[in-house]
Amino acid sequence: MDALESIRYQLLEMTGICGEFPAGQLSRLINSPSYAEKIITGLKADRLLRTHYRDKLRGYRLTQKSKELLLSNNPERFRFYLTGNTETNQIRSEVPRRIRLHQKAEAYLTLHHAGIHIYPDQKPGIFIPGHKAGSADLGDLPLFYSSREVKALGYDTTKIKNSRAVGVLLTRPCVYVIYNTGDHLLKWEYRTEIRMNALMQHHLLGNPYPVRPPIRAIMMASDMDIAKLLMTSTGGFRKSLFMLDTSYEHFHFLPNTMEGSDLLKIFCSPGIKKQLDRLLLSDMDPKTELSIEHDAVSPEGTPVLLAYDFDMVRIQKFNCHSFPSS
Repeated sequence: MDALESIRYQLLEMTGICGEFPAGQLSRLINSPSYAEKIITGLKADRLLRTHYRDKLRGYRLTQKSKELLLSNNPERFRFYLTGNTETNQIRSEVPRRIRLHQKAEAYLTLHHAGIHIYPDQKPGIFIPGHKAGSADLGDLPLFYSSREVKALGYDTTKIKNSRAVGVLLTRPCVYVIYNTGDHLLKWEYRTEIRMNALMQHHLLGNPYPVRPPIRAIMMASDMDIAKLLMTSTGGFRKSLFMLDTSYEHFHFLPNTMEGSDLLKIFCSPGIKKQLDRLLLSDMDPKTELSIEHDAVSPEGTPVLLAYDFDMVRIQKFNCHSFPSS
C-alpha cells in the first residue's frame, strides 16, 4: 500500500472507531493542509467519506460503502463499532453526543502518536466476559481499552455507565483512567468515578496484574491553557463540573498535542522516567522528612517538586504549602 492509500485508510479507520472525526483534528493526522485537502477530496469523490456540519460542529463520517469496506477487510477490528445500534454506527445529532465523539477522536490521536494500540484486534480481550485469567501479562503492556470495551463486561459496569472516562491505559507501573475535557470543564460525578477506580482495581487483579494495581487518572485537554481552569475549579454553581477531588490519588494533566503524546510515552516507560528523574535531581539533596509535598531539596534548602508529569494533585499540595492563602 503506497503512502497515499495508507493515510486514506488510516483516516477511515480512525473515523470508524470514533463515529465522527472532527475536522479540526485533521492536521494532527496529516501534517500538510494541501495534502489533507487532497485526501478528503479523494475520499469524498470515491463516496467513502462525507462531511457533517451542524450546530457549528464540522466532522467527517463514514458512508455505507466505507463501512462495508472496513468490515470486509478487518471484521474483528470494526464489527464492535460498525454494526448494530451503536453510538459509532448510528450516530445521534445531539451536540453533547457529537462532542463526546470528537473528544474520543482527540484522545485516540494522542494515544496513537504515543505508539499505543487503540484497535480491539491488537489487544488481549481483558474486558471480554468470560475471558481466561492470565490471558495477558505485564509484557503485553502498555494497552489501551476504550470505555465501550470496558463496558462490554455488562452487569459489572452498570454503576459506571455515567462515567466520563474515554478509556483505560494499562502500563506496568499503574493503570491510568483517561478523560478528555476538551476546551471546557467536563461534567463530573464523584461517586461514579470512585466506582470506576474500584472496578479497575478489582477486575485487573490477576489479569494482568499480580496484585491490585495503583489507579491514577489522566485529564486530557485541547491545550495547556485548560490546566489552570481545572486546578482552580470549584465544580460550578451546582457542583456538577470537574474539580480536583479524592476520586484518584493522582490526577495528571496532558494536552492533546505532540508534546502530550511524548509525555504519555514517558508514563508508559518506567525506565525512561527513572532516568529522567535521576538527571533532574542530580544536583539536589535527597528527599527529607518535610511535611510539604516534594521530591528533593535544593542546595539552598528549598523544597523541589518534579512537575513534568503535571500531577495536579501533587502540584496543588505543593502550592498550598509554598504559597499559603492569607
